[in-house]
Amino acid sequence: MNRYFRELSVAGALGLLLAMLAIVAPAFYQPQPLLSLATREAPTLVVACGMTLVIICRQIDISVGSQFSVCSVGAGLLAAHGCPAGLVLLASVSIGALLGAFNGVLVAGLRLPSIVVTLATLVSLRQGLNLLRQGEFVNLPDGLQWFGLSQTDGQWTLVAAALVLLVIFALALRYLAAGRFVYAVGTDTEAARLAGINPQRVTFSVFVLMGMLTGLAAMMNIIQSPQVQPLSGSGLELKVIAAVVVGGVAISGGRGSVWGMFAGLLLLACVSPALTHLHIEAYWEKAIQGAIILLAVVADGLRSRKGNR
Repeated sequence: MNRYFRELSVAGALGLLLAMLAIVAPAFYQPQPLLSLATREAPTLVVACGMTLVIICRQIDISVGSQFSVCSVGAGLLAAHGCPAGLVLLASVSIGALLGAFNGVLVAGLRLPSIVVTLATLVSLRQGLNLLRQGEFVNLPDGLQWFGLSQTDGQWTLVAAALVLLVIFALALRYLAAGRFVYAVGTDTEAARLAGINPQRVTFSVFVLMGMLTGLAAMMNIIQSPQVQPLSGSGLELKVIAAVVVGGVAISGGRGSVWGMFAGLLLLACVSPALTHLHIEAYWEKAIQGAIILLAVVADGLRSRKGNR
C-alpha cells in the first residue's frame, strides 16, 4: 500500500473534486462537454506517456512543446500540399523521432545534462519556427479534420486511441524487459550497467520514443482544427511534466507509473472546467495547479528523506 501511496492520494483528491462538482455543479457531467474535455487532453496524455518514461529514466525533456509545434506545422504543410492522411501521420511521427534522436545523441552519446540540452532545443526550435512562419497559420484541407469522420466519431476515436496507448505502456513497463531496463537505469545507472544493461542505449531509445509520441500527439491535435497554429505546443512541456510529477513519478528517477501520471493529468485537467462551473475567476487556475505541483514535490522530498533515514 505504501508503494502506491502517491498514486492513491492523487486518485483520492481527484475523487473528492469530482464528488464536489457532482454536488455543486452537476452541469459539469453533461456528456458533450466531458467528451470535448477528454478529446482536448488526449494528445497531452500521449505526450505524458513518453515523459513518464523519460523521468523514470532520471532524465527530463522540456523541449516537447517546441517539438510538438514543429511536428504540427510540418504535418500541416504536407497535408496542405495534398499528401494523404496516412503519409502525414507517418511524417509527423518521423519528424518527432528525429528531434528526439537529436536530444538522445547529445544526452546519451555526449552525456550532456538533459535539462540543458532540451532547454537549448526548446528555444532553438521555437525561435526557428517563429522565424520561418512569422506567426502564419497553416490552412488544412477539409478531409483531414477528424480523419474524415463526424466530429463525435472523431472525438471518440482520439480518446480511445490515447487510452489504448496508456494501457500498452502500463503493460510494457510492468511485464517487458525493456520496461524494467528503464526503471533499472533510473534507479542506479552503475548497477544497471553491471547487470548487463546499456544505460546509454536505454536513454537514447527513451528520447526517440518521446519524440515519436510527440509527433503522434501533434497529429491528434491538428485534426481537431481547420488550421495549425505555429505555437500550438507552447506551454505543453510544463503541463506534461506537472501531470507526471503530480502523479507520483519521482523526479529523481526509478519510481512511478503511467497510471499515477493518468490520475495526475485528470486532476490538473479538471481544475479549469471546475473553476468555470463554480464561477471562480480563471486566473486562479495556474495558482491552484502550481499549489498542487508544489505539494507533490514536497511530498516526494519528504518521502525520500524518510526513506534515507
